[in-house]
Amino acid sequence: MIWMIGIALGLVFVIEGLAYALAPSFVEKMLAALAELTHQQRRRVGLIAVFIGVLLVHFCARGLH
Repeated sequence: MIWMIGIALGLVFVIEGLAYALAPSFVEKMLAALAELTHQQRRRVGLIAVFIGVLLVHFCARGLH
């Protein structure tokens, strides 16, 4: 089980690193857009991201069995 967490965190670093390496100006634009949101809007975006992530993990893990 712990190896799955390691793989998941490794993939997060790979994806984050690719975004910064391949499109640094896009990342800057996205951070500027994020800074313009209110705290409530950022919270909503974060909760939506968590929900999508949980669904993705759930359906992918279901496919492994």
